[in-house]
Amino acid sequence: MRFLPHTQSERQDMLASIGVDHIDALFADIPSGKCLTAPLDLPRGKSEAAVKRLMSAMAGKNIAAESVPFFVGCGAYKHHIPASVDHLIQRSEFLTSYTPYQPEIAQGTLQMLFEFQTQVAMLTGMEVANASMYDGSTGTAEAVLMAHRLTRRRKAILSGGLHPHYAEVVRTVSHMARDEVVSLPPDLRATEDIIAAIDAQTSCVVAQTPDVFGNVRDLSAIADACHAHGALLIAVFTETVSLGALRSPGAMGADIVVGEGQSIGNALNFGGPYVGLFATRQSFVRQMPGRLAGETVDAVGRRGFVLTLSTREQHIRREKATSNICTNSGLCALAFSIHMSLLGEVGLRRLARLNHANAVKLADALARVPNLEMLNETFFNEFTIRVKGDAARIIEIMASKGVLGGVPVSRLLPGAGLDDLIIIANTEVNTDEDRAALAGALEGAMR
Repeated sequence: MRFLPHTQSERQDMLASIGVDHIDALFADIPSGKCLTAPLDLPRGKSEAAVKRLMSAMAGKNIAAESVPFFVGCGAYKHHIPASVDHLIQRSEFLTSYTPYQPEIAQGTLQMLFEFQTQVAMLTGMEVANASMYDGSTGTAEAVLMAHRLTRRRKAILSGGLHPHYAEVVRTVSHMARDEVVSLPPDLRATEDIIAAIDAQTSCVVAQTPDVFGNVRDLSAIADACHAHGALLIAVFTETVSLGALRSPGAMGADIVVGEGQSIGNALNFGGPYVGLFATRQSFVRQMPGRLAGETVDAVGRRGFVLTLSTREQHIRREKATSNICTNSGLCALAFSIHMSLLGEVGLRRLARLNHANAVKLADALARVPNLEMLNETFFNEFTIRVKGDAARIIEIMASKGVLGGVPVSRLLPGAGLDDLIIIANTEVNTDEDRAALAGALEGAMR
């Protein structure tokens, strides 16, 4: 606060105006254990040159995904991105554009968003999509809030196959809204009886396919059970490429579909920025959060594009708004749309088949490794294995040998007693040599 010019008496006047005695009252909703009790113990400031040297040294400790056999997934996937994608998104008219509030000067941006929405609706098998969310996890939380508005109920059931980070975001948002969340135990083999948990108070069920452990799930029966109880099914995905091979969530009866679009057009980027995909039924469109780009005609009948049905808090009274999402992942959505356009339907299906074929090759290679168990009966390009020993330690050993061998489940679900599990992703970028290197590194690390 030392950089603010207000005097102590001015601060007291402001606090009195809003009816609180101390500034700490403004942060009462933050759990006490999450607040700092003292300033951070940070080193003194350094010169620009010194900071550059320090940051370069820290960055040098990372193993670049491009430099070694890479099998990390769990919601962030390494795919080949054509050079044309990065070239096009760096054009100044795209790179510097922001909010298309003035349609007369933002027709290019609005048309891109309209095309993006069309692609997402077709991929998910839904009738309408928005112009992107921040990422898959926050999009999932928004989907739960949307289901509450539609059903006028406040209870969400989370599948044990939902990505733990997505589940945690839902629980955080629901805690602040005082909504009920029922989180089912981790479901390693997709055998949970989620239908038995649905009751008359249930607003929605949130289920993922392929799930976090890689299992491909048929959500049709869950959708039917939800509808029989007046609830909605929210279908989640983290790997967009899977939609090129699997039955769409819309075809399985989902009411809201949400997921992560990073796989198409967007590099790993140390975890962000990413792009959330969000689609739903036409009848629910007025409760859909975020932006919606629509097609129209101008005064002389020429085709044009506008933001429409703007039910965000920037446009209407806050208490009537569907969400406080104030922007969209515009540049990431553009990268997604360009890459998807380059692929086309045939290209996406070919890419999906290649991903699955490579994963099958890897599963066959790992089947020959002693003391290793494959948990999945079905998978797309990701699956879970049980290893001999501590999975996190094995991952570190493999990394020291130049192989990034997956994600230990203990990193996603600490304390769940799943310390011997590793989730492995195999995309189109992996070669036979990479797969052989992983199998050898795993065998060596378990000795």
